[in-house]
Amino acid sequence: MIARGLRDFRWALTWWTAGVSAFIVMYLSVFRSIKQSPDLYGPAMLSKFPGPLRDLMGGLEDMTSGAGFLQTVVYQLFVPMLCIACATLLANRALAAPEETGTLELIVTLPVDRRRLVLARFAALVLGLLLLAAVTLLVAVGMVALVSAGVPFGRILAGHTGVLLIALFYGTVALTVGAATGRRIVATSVVGVWVVAGYAVTTIGRSVESIAWLKWVSPFYYYSSGRPLYEGLPVGDYLVLAGATVVLALTAVLAFDRRDVGV
Repeated sequence: MIARGLRDFRWALTWWTAGVSAFIVMYLSVFRSIKQSPDLYGPAMLSKFPGPLRDLMGGLEDMTSGAGFLQTVVYQLFVPMLCIACATLLANRALAAPEETGTLELIVTLPVDRRRLVLARFAALVLGLLLLAAVTLLVAVGMVALVSAGVPFGRILAGHTGVLLIALFYGTVALTVGAATGRRIVATSVVGVWVVAGYAVTTIGRSVESIAWLKWVSPFYYYSSGRPLYEGLPVGDYLVLAGATVVLALTAVLAFDRRDVGV
C-alpha cells in the first residue's frame, strides 16, 4: 500500500521538487551581486524598512552574509511555504481525494484494515517529503558552494530538516482532517488558516504583546526560533514538531477507523 501511495504521488512530487529546486537556484544565483552591495542590502539599509515588514520577513538581517541571505530569502518564508503546499496536496491525494471520487469506497470494501491503510498513506507522505527534502537539500548545498556563501553543510542540513518537519506537520494536519471529513476543501482550509495565523503570530507577534503568547501553538515558532542557520540543530524544537506530527497521524488513524466512508 505504501508503494501504491508513492505511485499516486509521483507526478505531483516530481513537479514540486523541480519547482522548489528551480526557486532555490534562481534566488541563490543572485547572492554574489547582493554581497557586493552592502550599502543597499546591509543591516544599516535594511533597518530603514518598516518594523512590521521586517518582522514578516523574519527580521531582515544582513543579507550580504551567506546565513542572513539564506534565512531571509530561502528558509524564512518561501521554501517552507512551497513545501507546505506540496505536503497538503499530497495528503489530500492520500485519502480525501479518493473518497470524493468514490475510489476509496472500493478499497475499504476489500479485506484491508483501515488503520493499516491510513498508516500506509502516512508513510508514503513521509517518504515523498523525504525525497523532496533530499533533492532540494543537495541543490541548496551545491548552490551555496557555487556562489561562495560560506554556510557550513551542517547548518544547511539543520535548516532543511526544519523545512521537512514543518511541511510534514501541516501535511499530516491535512491528512487528519481529510480522514475525519473526507473533504479536500475542508483540509486545505484548515491548513491555510493555521499557516497564515501561525506565521503571523510568530513574526508580527514579536512586537505585538497581545498575541505574542500564541506563539506556543504556532508550528512556525518551533521551526524558526532555534535559528538553525546560525546556531545549528534545535533538537528540542524539532522534537516538538515531530511529536505533534505523530499525535496527528494517530488521530487520523482513529478518525478514519470510526467513520462511515459511504460503504
